[in-house]
Amino acid sequence: MERVKKMVTEKPVVIFSKSSCCMCHTIKTLFSDFGVNPSVHELDEIATGKEIEQALGRLGCSPAVPAVFIGGELVGGANQVMSLHLKRSLIPLLKSVGALWL
Repeated sequence: MERVKKMVTEKPVVIFSKSSCCMCHTIKTLFSDFGVNPSVHELDEIATGKEIEQALGRLGCSPAVPAVFIGGELVGGANQVMSLHLKRSLIPLLKSVGALWL
C-alpha cells in the first residue's frame, strides 16, 4: 500500500492499467488527446503487478484497473473519469495540478 501511495505522487496524473484492458486504453487515449503525459503502470507487465492490484482494491478501486490518480488523489476508474469529463470538470482539475497548461 505504501508503494502505491508513493507511486501516485510521481507525476500529476498516474494511471494503473493492464495492456489487455480496452477501458484502460480508452482512458490513456483520452489523457493523451488532451496533451497530458501521465505516468502509466501496466500491472500485467511488472513483477509486482498483482500486489499493486490488491493494494488498489484496498484503496477502493473496483475494478482495480483503470485506476486514475490526479494530484495524488484517487479519481477512480473509467466511469468516474468520463463523468468528470462530461461535466466539464476534468480539464480544470488537470490544470489545477499542473498536468495541463492550455
